[in-house]
Amino acid sequence: MRGTALVSGVAGFLGSHLAERLLGEGYRVIGIDNFVTGRRENLRTLQRSPAFTLLRGDLARPLALPRANAIFHLACPASPPQYLRIPIATLEVNAFGTAQLLAHAKKCGARMLLTSTSEVYGDPEVHPQPETYWGHVNPNGIRSCYDEGKRFAEALAMAWHRERDVSVRIARIFNTYGPRMAPDDGRVVSNFLVAGWKGEPLRVQGTGKQTRSFCYVHDMVEGLVRLFHAEEVDGPVNLGNPDTELTILELANQVRKLTGERSEIVFDTRGEDDPERRRPDISKAKKLLGWSPATPFPKGLALTADYFRELVEARSA
Repeated sequence: MRGTALVSGVAGFLGSHLAERLLGEGYRVIGIDNFVTGRRENLRTLQRSPAFTLLRGDLARPLALPRANAIFHLACPASPPQYLRIPIATLEVNAFGTAQLLAHAKKCGARMLLTSTSEVYGDPEVHPQPETYWGHVNPNGIRSCYDEGKRFAEALAMAWHRERDVSVRIARIFNTYGPRMAPDDGRVVSNFLVAGWKGEPLRVQGTGKQTRSFCYVHDMVEGLVRLFHAEEVDGPVNLGNPDTELTILELANQVRKLTGERSEIVFDTRGEDDPERRRPDISKAKKLLGWSPATPFPKGLALTADYFRELVEARSA
């Protein structure tokens, strides 16, 4: 066995996939979640393994954490409807939760991977976004609980690295999709697929000309694992798929065709501080990790559509 990995946010979409990968690599995995946004059904496969243990708790409060030699911090609401509903909790898990895990990493002599986000770039004025870009963020806006929470978490991680010699890795994750996304979490891929299979309208914010770049979950997990194990990494690393930049309207049309063309496309008011363009520059990840996404978007979207079709059919049975 390679040791013990502590995974916060383990009941989340990405956390559950990462934990399964770590079990497959021979780690004993201890997952932490408070189930504010995580889902118990995401843990079904994990809980079949005797090498997995679930610790229910809120990292924004003091917890008795077990020893580990690998720490993966994914705990945080990750979609606008989630973090806009609980902005204080979102800030607290990025501040107090990150601080608690960094202190634990120091105590255990563990390496820690922090999952940050492309939202640290805000509504970018540079395209595509490299890690050297400092961003264009509204620090007082409605989305600042997430944007600034993650920026603070990054700063805190680097301070612990520089002052207290904690080994840290920071992944700036761009839009990720795949099976186990929550059907009601408000992310555009899940929103569209659920509506499409129900024959309900696909609701596009604004004109739909704003773009996002979509990375399939298995590719993202591969990037996270490679980043964690990499040596000599200086600062954050973008992980995302620069080859799948789509307008939201293009995505809606693809989903409409995939789900039987029963849904109409309607246009809603655009959210405040919604970024206009989003595409990662992954030159650093390619050079340091030898990583780039391998899943073509049509294949990944079809796999995700199958997951949501089964989910919608099960709920309507």
